[in-house]
Amino acid sequence: MSHMTILGFDYGKARIGVAITNTLTGIATPQSTVQAQDGVPDWNAITRCLQEWQPKRLVVGMPRKLDGSDSAMQEPILRFIRQLEGRYGLPVDVVSEQLSSLEAEQRLKQTRQAGRKRKVRKEEIDQIAATIILESWIQEYHHGQQKL
Repeated sequence: MSHMTILGFDYGKARIGVAITNTLTGIATPQSTVQAQDGVPDWNAITRCLQEWQPKRLVVGMPRKLDGSDSAMQEPILRFIRQLEGRYGLPVDVVSEQLSSLEAEQRLKQTRQAGRKRKVRKEEIDQIAATIILESWIQEYHHGQQKL
């Protein structure tokens, strides 16, 4: 299979973390944070990300409650997914994610303990959460669960 670029999104009502990977390297990296106003994304910023990176697929994290039930974010995220599909005509995969923002915050604190001086910003947490979502997708993809 030829390599393909994939963008991952950690959707939030105020901010959307964006990360990027490609199937050649399998390494996900934070890319940017897109602002949202009352759950409405800055579609121009998302369009610029897609124009810059030319992804062939998009991945969106879907949080669940710890008991496995649907979270309050399910409906807004499903709406975001439908809008992504409608606007850009790209396939969108959904990755079940729990606590990615918490894990992202822990990763950033570890880098701060390793000599980083400045305060962790929420935008960075969103980007790392999107990276974690893409890492989950990569694991599924490499284990053959994801059919492209």
